[in-house]
Amino acid sequence: MVEAPAMRYSPFTIHLFRMSFEILPYRPCAGMTVLNRAGLAFIGRRVDGPEHVDNTHVWQMPQGGVDPGEDPWSAALRELHEETNISSVQRLGEVAEWLTYDIPREIVGQAWNGKYRGQKQKWFALRFTGDDSEIDIAHPAGGHEPEFVEWRWEPLQNLPGLVVPFKRKTYERVVAEFAKFAAPQS
Repeated sequence: MVEAPAMRYSPFTIHLFRMSFEILPYRPCAGMTVLNRAGLAFIGRRVDGPEHVDNTHVWQMPQGGVDPGEDPWSAALRELHEETNISSVQRLGEVAEWLTYDIPREIVGQAWNGKYRGQKQKWFALRFTGDDSEIDIAHPAGGHEPEFVEWRWEPLQNLPGLVVPFKRKTYERVVAEFAKFAAPQS
């Protein structure tokens, strides 16, 4: 078998690539930490995507894009319903500032058509007040394609270890901010 020659880039080309990545904007997004009455968090196993690096780190909390002119809280409720069918929630709190993460440079062209370097996310904590039968990831609201293939309730502190490594710092911050809401409710 003949191997292809290794690609060699000049320092100038590498510099241009780095510059072009760093001038890309962040995609506005809302993230939702949905806690049940037992204080456990909803986490879904993603269908697929370019960010899948292995079979362990394929879980995430619901999240989705904020449309131009849309309020982040409204986007959070819309995205939660579109991904999980959940609508029975009570707002508990939010992270004051937007949190950002960069996606790995090697998948920039595959994620969001290469338009973004990562996401800036406004995170909300919600209490799920419904019944588990309300959750339907296979037939989400509005005829949207499923984003999760399975879901479960998970202790909040476990979540950073289940997500792709480039989202870990964001999840650590969210867990720290929302731990006060994770106590079981009566």
